[in-house]
Order: sequence, then structure tokens, then C-alpha cells
Amino acid sequence: MKKLGLIFCVLMVLNFQQIAAQETDKNCACCSVEYHQFDFWLGKWEVYDQNAVLIGVNSIVKMADNCLIQEKWIDDARRGSSTIFYNNTDDSWNQIWVDNSDFILKLKGNLEGDIMTLKSDLITGVQLKYYNQITWTKNEDGSITQLWEIYNQDGLKISDVFLGIYKKTLN
Repeated sequence: MKKLGLIFCVLMVLNFQQIAAQETDKNCACCSVEYHQFDFWLGKWEVYDQNAVLIGVNSIVKMADNCLIQEKWIDDARRGSSTIFYNNTDDSWNQIWVDNSDFILKLKGNLEGDIMTLKSDLITGVQLKYYNQITWTKNEDGSITQLWEIYNQDGLKISDVFLGIYKKTLN
């Protein structure tokens, strides 16, 4: 009888732990693994070009109970901000960028390996149709390389727009 009572107590504790874990998940809408895929970009960064010249600073923080990432970029001419979020209905990352030149960029994509790739929809320009693609790559030294490229509608690269090497600041 004591064994039966002990088994009952163990089962009750395990059941309680499972219920508590489910309640924690319900209370944290953005806590699954997918919501942490872009966490490698969080922090305060100095951004350098390929010649090691400082070109700007960027601050990336989580907000709204881990459901949003807020980016704040500053360089000599541009001030900009983006909101980045994971959309669990279509399993995608999304970014909406707006800056002080009234430039707006909307991107969507996913993490593959150590590279986050986000792309715009196809845009009809004056001479051709194109899309923007930005990748963030984790480097072995802890830095991040951000590359913004333009591709034509056939997927052929037209040009690089931006290459930045992100290095975390000490403060």
C-alpha cells in the first residue's frame, strides 16, 4: 500500500510540473526557440566597413515580452529604425525599416544555419524589376557581417548596397 501511495505522489508531482510548464508557455507567447533565432544580433554595436572604418552605430534590443526586436541605427547622415518580428503563422522573420530620408524597406525570410536572410518582394523599378536581400552572418570572432544586395527578377546579383561588420561595444 505504501508503494501505491508513493507512486500516486510521484505521478501527482509530475502532473503538476507538466501543468505548470504549460501555464508558463501560455503566459509567454514569444518564448519558443524560433523567437530566439535572431538573438545573436542583440546588443550595442559599432559597425565598420571592409576597410575597418567606423561607419555607424547600431542598438538592437528585444521588446514587448520578447515578441519584437527594435533596431536603432545612427551614422553621419542617416538615422533609422526597424521593427523585426517572428511570425509563427507562416514561420518567417519580418523586418520593417524606416529612416530619416523617408526610405521604407519591408523584408521577410528565415534563418538557415548561421545566416539570417531576409528579402523584399519584387519591386518594379524604372528600368527593371528587382528585390533587396539582406543577410546577417555570425562570424567566429563574435562579430556579425551584414550584407545588403540587389538582385534582378531572375535572381542575378546586380549590386551590393551595404557591407557592415558589426563589433559589440564594451558598454
